[in-house]
Amino acid sequence: MEEFSSTPKELRLPLLLEFANALPPLPERLKEDRDSMEPVEECQAPLFLAVDVEPDQVRLYFDAPPEAPTSRGFASVLHQGLDGGTPEEVLATPNDFYLSMGLEELVTPLRMRGMAGMLARVKRRVAEQMEAPAS
Repeated sequence: MEEFSSTPKELRLPLLLEFANALPPLPERLKEDRDSMEPVEECQAPLFLAVDVEPDQVRLYFDAPPEAPTSRGFASVLHQGLDGGTPEEVLATPNDFYLSMGLEELVTPLRMRGMAGMLARVKRRVAEQMEAPAS
């Protein structure tokens, strides 16, 4: 978040595109089973996510087409900020953290809603998996 807030306004969208290019590819198991990923309907572009929760860390996986750089950029921001964090850290992430990125003047409200939708789904998946009995 600091990187965005400290970047001049005119360079924030290019920075988001850099993040889009840094979104890690899906692991093979998810490439072969995309149906197991949850769609994020708040996003304008087709974006899917998967969340794995272990006792001490959360792993995030996102799939978005290259022609959706804003969605990919938001997904990459979430990935870089939350992947590998503890479940408690993920759940403690403020629901509106993305507002501190300074993009609301540069990105449509619909796209900002997509970011909120991604975070809400990640947090819901983490909470569900923490409550689920171990098998």
